[in-house]
Amino acid sequence: MDSIKALISQGEHQQQDFKFRIDDSKKIARTMAAFANTDGGRLLIGVKDNGKITGIDPTEEIHMIEAAADMYCKPALPFESRVWQEDMRLVLEITVERSPRPVYALDEEGKWRVYVRRKDHTLLASKILLEVWKHRERKIARPEKFGEEETRLLALIAEHEALTLSRLYRLSDLKKARIDKLLVLFICWDLVEMEMDESGTSYKVK
Repeated sequence: MDSIKALISQGEHQQQDFKFRIDDSKKIARTMAAFANTDGGRLLIGVKDNGKITGIDPTEEIHMIEAAADMYCKPALPFESRVWQEDMRLVLEITVERSPRPVYALDEEGKWRVYVRRKDHTLLASKILLEVWKHRERKIARPEKFGEEETRLLALIAEHEALTLSRLYRLSDLKKARIDKLLVLFICWDLVEMEMDESGTSYKVK
């Protein structure tokens, strides 16, 4: 069985985040929703970013987590909790499983958005990613031959190491809606990969 020190030794990553304490249920809801929308994950509350255990009062923190899961996630997000003790300090572990459907969380403007995890960051999901999720459920078959538009757009992406969507709009003579649709299909057909980080989202040929 893992110990709390063993978990902390992994550092923050795509499936683990440290929190000194929870001050904002809305903000933590985004992290929890991002876990649910990616690979699942855990929050270790009472741990600084550097891995130092500071400890918390689990009773106070669990109320903030419950508010985040029930009020600021849509649909309400189930989670599991566990309290660890280390050197007379308590750490609250919150575990979120991957959700079979997108989980929304309120953004800073009060709008419902979808978030995902990439490495140790919580990021806003792009409209392309949301459409990719929808299309993957439909399992659209890849055609044996591409038309002129598909060929041109794929060749354009291949000419560059990585392209943002806005740059792709500028470089292509296709309409934005058509680019969006083809890009989603390329990703679903495993021809193009989407890379997300703090600076934004880019696309390149696999």
